[in-house]
Amino acid sequence: MRVLSLIAAIVVPTLVAVAALAAPRTVGVLTFQPMPEIYKDAFRKSLRDQGFVDGKDVTIDWRTGDGTVARIDQLAADLVKMKVSVIVASLTPGVTAAIKATKTIPIVMAPVADPLATGFVKSLAHPGGNVTGITNVIVDLGSKQLGLLREIQPSVNRVAVLVDSRTTSAKPILDEAQSAAAKAGVHIIPVWMSGTANAAEAFKTVTKERAQAILVQPILGDKVIADLAREHRLLSIVTGFSTQSFPQAGGLIGYGSNPVEHYQRAGVYVAKILRGANPGDLPVEQATTFELI
Repeated sequence: MRVLSLIAAIVVPTLVAVAALAAPRTVGVLTFQPMPEIYKDAFRKSLRDQGFVDGKDVTIDWRTGDGTVARIDQLAADLVKMKVSVIVASLTPGVTAAIKATKTIPIVMAPVADPLATGFVKSLAHPGGNVTGITNVIVDLGSKQLGLLREIQPSVNRVAVLVDSRTTSAKPILDEAQSAAAKAGVHIIPVWMSGTANAAEAFKTVTKERAQAILVQPILGDKVIADLAREHRLLSIVTGFSTQSFPQAGGLIGYGSNPVEHYQRAGVYVAKILRGANPGDLPVEQATTFELI
């Protein structure tokens, strides 16, 4: 009987552990705005390529804040209550909400503009804590954006920068634009917004300040802004995750890294973490390839 008891003491916990490993683990994907299917497909395929099939090895729980800060905060809290294995958070508001909700569940940024300026990580090489992922380094693209605008219209010397006051990346983006503009002899007009609900009012400021072009924070790069830019006959440029969607919506220029690639790389991060990697030990990746649309 003593031998049987010893066997049971060894075998039963082992079977429980195996069952726990076999059970699909949940990956929460938290986006500030609705996520296009092409991004979802890229993320699923990336996970599948790493050996994690959605619906079999993992369950992906998609959550979108629909552009509302209060809603995304609640969704992040819900994912933590569910005890998901990993949270993939998109854009600064999504990552901010995830970090507020948990200091223990791994968080993969996919992507953010400047994880250092926002304090999400200690360094790109050694993030520390429970956060890692991808940065699309849009705050470092100010010179390139102004250069593209002036290639099209060399006389441009007054540029409005539309930034969203709800995001912590707004100030770094504005600071970078002002630094680049000072070197290029361009006057920057900061236009603070809270989503696109007050876009018409914002463009009154743009017009009053005699701006010839607008540089748009990605989170604002939608059809509303594109339509108003055309209506006011303004050159317009956006970077980041709106690089493709802004020109498709009627905006003039999208310049930045490809969001599809960000979600492909996010899948690689998630797979490593599910296999036991510590997010704080996984270096943050920076985009190196940019596209002009």
